[in-house]
Amino acid sequence: MSKERKFVKDIASKKEDFSRWYVELVTKTKLADYSPVKGCMVIPPYGFALWENTRAGLDRRIKETGHQNAYFPLFIPEALLKKEAEHVEGFAPEVAWVTHGGDKKLEERLAVRPTSEAIICSMYSKWINSYRDLPVLINQWANVVRWEKVTRLFLRTTEFLWQEGHTAHATEEEALEETLKMLDVYEDFVEKDLAIPVIKGVKTASERFAGAVDTYCIEAMMCDGKGLQAGTTHNLGQGFAKAFNITFLDKDQERKYVWQTSWGVSTRLIGAIIMVHGDERGLKLPPKIAPIQSVIVPIMAKDSELVLKEAEDIYKQLSENGIRMKLDDRDEYKPGWKYNEWEMRGVPIRLEIGPKDIEKNQVVLVRRDTHKKYFISREELIPKIKELLEAIQLNMFNMAKEFMLENTHIDITDYKKFCKTIKKKRGFIYAGWCGSEECEAKIKEHTKATIRCIPFGEEGQGGDKEDSNCIYCGKEAKHRVYFARSY
Repeated sequence: MSKERKFVKDIASKKEDFSRWYVELVTKTKLADYSPVKGCMVIPPYGFALWENTRAGLDRRIKETGHQNAYFPLFIPEALLKKEAEHVEGFAPEVAWVTHGGDKKLEERLAVRPTSEAIICSMYSKWINSYRDLPVLINQWANVVRWEKVTRLFLRTTEFLWQEGHTAHATEEEALEETLKMLDVYEDFVEKDLAIPVIKGVKTASERFAGAVDTYCIEAMMCDGKGLQAGTTHNLGQGFAKAFNITFLDKDQERKYVWQTSWGVSTRLIGAIIMVHGDERGLKLPPKIAPIQSVIVPIMAKDSELVLKEAEDIYKQLSENGIRMKLDDRDEYKPGWKYNEWEMRGVPIRLEIGPKDIEKNQVVLVRRDTHKKYFISREELIPKIKELLEAIQLNMFNMAKEFMLENTHIDITDYKKFCKTIKKKRGFIYAGWCGSEECEAKIKEHTKATIRCIPFGEEGQGGDKEDSNCIYCGKEAKHRVYFARSY
């Protein structure tokens, strides 16, 4: 057993059993737990604090772009859900239905919201009458239910938390601008707050949201080489507007249908944080969203009262300067055990202080990302710890970016090599595609890999073909796209 593995005995090895490593990391660090309801999860305080910090960064950006938060019902009458045919067909296998209220059978079944287009569009048809009512820019933070066959904590659960934006516009151009703008917001948020690099592009027709004209996405690479859809925005066109009769009287005195968008991210981002940054020792949390940015571990073999008083002073000082702190003053555990626990829970900086440190007017700082130690004077502590938090945030992004680039294969033109690479190396394969849904389906059937996105070209369109051929049929490629197995 390696020295690193001896240090952490409570979680499986990431290299030897990735799936078990993930589940044990989630449960033993108290991010989530299994509930009595099959497929659902409980999010304890540590996990929920991580979600709250994640949510806060995105909510701020959403509001800065002019959107307002609102709330809509959890239950959707069956007739409303069925108004947009393609939409209901896409969600039908996952919809949970309420058939009884108390002991009485309902006259009409109620769907437990799998997404809110139907209920929100029914309200927009009441609220929108004139061009003066547009645009409508509303976001909702809520829970949704999708009856999944196979579930995994955070990544795919029957009930999960998310935000969903729903907007209405006077013109097609405004709706497209909104769709792309919110994709940029997601990219900025995921890369800067979660320290996760992403690829931005458009989904193929077979992968687009049910009822949308186009679906745009950001795709991230997990540390096992699989892809994860980290966020999507949808240009809905006028399909929902026509189904729900959402019209407005324009400046030219003509009644027209609105143009709509929707967009969302969910608690699966917590799964992404775990799988992008986690290592053999446990979680590594980006400082911007970490529930605890620094934990103080007092070393109290002797002079315990003096050490504890110094630790309390440091805790107060740093907390007052906006750093999220934890003082671990439990006397039933030795310092080494505490080091192990807080490393496993992903706290960015550990602060150690003992009698010798007090004599030297210093503290010891240890980075979670590099394990490097710093001996810092008390006078330098505040600026140094802030500097380190910024450095850790940037380093975590750079490490994830480097991993993604190292595992993106851009020179594969032979289908046999494609299949072998997907099976053994995984990662992203950037290859030609003729645009045929048949080729796309055959590749998925043979390799379980899907087209994650058609990346934007220089002009924001779908992916330069670069004179390549389709990786499957050999015909001239319409696009170069990113393939990967995914969660």
